[in-house]
Amino acid sequence: MTVLEVLQSTTAYFQKRAIESPRLNAEHLIAHSLGKNRIELYLEFERPLSEPELAPLRELVRRRGQGEPLQHLLGTVEFADHVYLSDKRALIPRPETEQLVEYLCDLIWPENARILDVGTGSGVIALSLAARFPRAELQAVDLSADALMLARENAERLGISGRICFSQCHLLEKAEGAFDLIVANLPYVAANEAGQLAPELRHEPPVALYGGAAGDELIRELIATAPPHLRPGGLLALEIGINQESSLLDFLGAKNYHDISSKKDYAGAARFLFARYG
Repeated sequence: MTVLEVLQSTTAYFQKRAIESPRLNAEHLIAHSLGKNRIELYLEFERPLSEPELAPLRELVRRRGQGEPLQHLLGTVEFADHVYLSDKRALIPRPETEQLVEYLCDLIWPENARILDVGTGSGVIALSLAARFPRAELQAVDLSADALMLARENAERLGISGRICFSQCHLLEKAEGAFDLIVANLPYVAANEAGQLAPELRHEPPVALYGGAAGDELIRELIATAPPHLRPGGLLALEIGINQESSLLDFLGAKNYHDISSKKDYAGAARFLFARYG
């Protein structure tokens, strides 16, 4: 079979398995298996593939067809102009989170701003902000030791491991001092929604998905405990789940935050909350 024939048959297989963006998935896996980029595939459409080349590709295709995330199979994910390591140790970064980073990068911060990323996971929020604001002081915390290991590996990959202090803790338990920005993409899926998740999400670490019975318990706990850790006028920025906007806006108001606002994601869902304190 030629590269083109393998691409066509793999795409058709993914279509039957209801894999989103089947052609793109097929291109990524074939390119990864052959050690090439996607553009190079188009220059080799007529090249026959040998059995030693096909064997590892078949296994990748089988695993993708069973719902294993593409990013786990590739071992990397693109986020905010950088390529990060991605595996089962932490939640795969989503485009929505990239949009949150874009919002924050558009704001004006003190040159030596202090930033805390709560629930850092693979570290993409903290590392993206570190790259954008080279003089900022950053701390990143997570409850998962595995996630922090991945975040440190990503920091080393980008060459900025010395600029971020990583700590293992629950929310703000080890936060030191006050910050200009506290940002968090915490688990926000309700426990009873597990059966409704896409197959890919079942490969994610549960600690990164489920926020409690209602889904927003961890977010509420952070909102309640953040004020002493915010500098006067400091910003709390949150990514939230579908249908959580209204009650969390009310909760922010009840906790005496001001300049409270929400923004929508690319799909038009209320996904981000911003509030200042002091």
